[in-house]
Amino acid sequence: MQKGSISKYPTAKKIPLENRNWPDRTLNKAPIWASVDLRDGNQALAIPMSIDEKVAFFECLVKTGFKEIEVGFPSASDTEFQFIRRLIDEQRIPADVTIQVLVQAREHLIQKTFESLKGAHSAIVHLYNSTSPLQRKVTFNKSKEAIKQIAVEGTQLVKSLSETLEGTHLRFQYSPESFSDTEVDYALEVCHAVMDVWQPSPENPIILNLPATVEVSTPNIYADQIEWFCTHLKNRSSAIISLHTHNDRGTGVAATELGLLAGADRVEGTLFGNGERTGNLDIVTVALNLYSQGIDPMLELGDLEALRSIYESVTRMHVPERHPYAGDLVFTAFSGSHQDAIKKGMDLREKSDSDTSLWEVPYLLIDPKDIGRTYEAIIRINSQSGKGGVAFILNQDFGLDLPKAMHPEVGNAINLFADKEGTELKPGAILNLYKAAYVNLTTPLELKTVATSTAQGKVTLNAEVNNAGQNYEIEGTGNGPISAFVNALDKKGWKGFTLKDYRQHSIGSGSKTEAAAYVEINNVTGESFFGCGIDPSIEKAGLNALVSAYNRAQSN
Repeated sequence: MQKGSISKYPTAKKIPLENRNWPDRTLNKAPIWASVDLRDGNQALAIPMSIDEKVAFFECLVKTGFKEIEVGFPSASDTEFQFIRRLIDEQRIPADVTIQVLVQAREHLIQKTFESLKGAHSAIVHLYNSTSPLQRKVTFNKSKEAIKQIAVEGTQLVKSLSETLEGTHLRFQYSPESFSDTEVDYALEVCHAVMDVWQPSPENPIILNLPATVEVSTPNIYADQIEWFCTHLKNRSSAIISLHTHNDRGTGVAATELGLLAGADRVEGTLFGNGERTGNLDIVTVALNLYSQGIDPMLELGDLEALRSIYESVTRMHVPERHPYAGDLVFTAFSGSHQDAIKKGMDLREKSDSDTSLWEVPYLLIDPKDIGRTYEAIIRINSQSGKGGVAFILNQDFGLDLPKAMHPEVGNAINLFADKEGTELKPGAILNLYKAAYVNLTTPLELKTVATSTAQGKVTLNAEVNNAGQNYEIEGTGNGPISAFVNALDKKGWKGFTLKDYRQHSIGSGSKTEAAAYVEINNVTGESFFGCGIDPSIEKAGLNALVSAYNRAQSN
């Protein structure tokens, strides 16, 4: 790598745009979405999709809500051609869906493309040729005028052949490929020349697709290019401005969002960003970004897990764990402070009156439930986790609502184990560790049998216990079973503690309902110890909780 002043790479070209407006705008509606998964996405696969896989993916895209789908490059291969024919011949294209086909501005390729479209009820012919200085110099060795003439002649041929497609509503799209690296005034000149041939109208607009074929600058520069183009385009009402960004700099999503602010109407991209090199625009991310701002994305993304499953099956690609919205770890928090904040937000959410109330959960941009994700995956526990995460898992997965004062102690105990093992703990392991440390403990004191009776507002308790390996019969009285048991222990000289707190709740419902009880005691030095009891009997659960707290104090 060069050091200091880097002479190998040029700096981004500034756009002559005064009084730009896009920074002050906000998005308020979804764009027209156009999926290019079956073309751009497919060409980037190590093993391209078979026709059957393409059909399955096409049906998935339709179900997701795409109304414009680029189905292939029919002149490129027989597989591409036959796939399009199958969609048309088997009448698999819904009436409200338009298929799009891509073709270079070359005569024999355009002829083949029109053959593939016979019988389609509606179609977009997407014509392109490269316009950037680099492509003009390296790839074509042609002048600006010669490159423009390629676009004009290609458009003329498409227009003449459009009359051969009887019964087909044909629309036209033109892309000055490598728009992001083309002089904006020259890109506009070429598009104007194409429009002069096609003669679009507001009722039958042309689609002008302005691709960042390679990201060569920051997203704000791309936005400037789009705004400049839109404001200088003649007959703006007769054109749909479309974006097609790639992700070479990792800012394809940002470039698209700023491009929409700059005046674009339409977005081309793929599910989860599949595409050449670093990929195409990820439509799922942009759509759900809109959703997170209260804008209906006009796509069905409520079961993102199913969409991801189909995508991974037909593309043989993997959605990364940290991928926005769809990644396995997106709704996961390992940090203790994050876990605690999430739990507090979720607790407040449960107390609200409506599922449509404002989403206010720290660290979670949207409600996982809205896209088919589950709350169980939000918190995962390792040595970096905190008190809130462990309590959340025990509550959400197993119905154990630990007293807040108990959270730090339990969290520390579980985290120490995770740190020692050097691994993440699954919910089942967390429950087992919690039970082993706090629930129904029997050493050194074991409650074997118990009977209570009530007279004149007083409870009398008779119990058989085992303490340090020896059986005893004990008796005590109090205003309830817990206080009576404490009295019985005191009579034997075993007490040595003060009862500080007791609470209980039910777990489950119907015949499988159990009671969970929590007791906190202080020993003679003021140290606090918690115990938990779980039993079908509320009374027995409370007594087991007290015994568990007692045993934990004795073993300290």
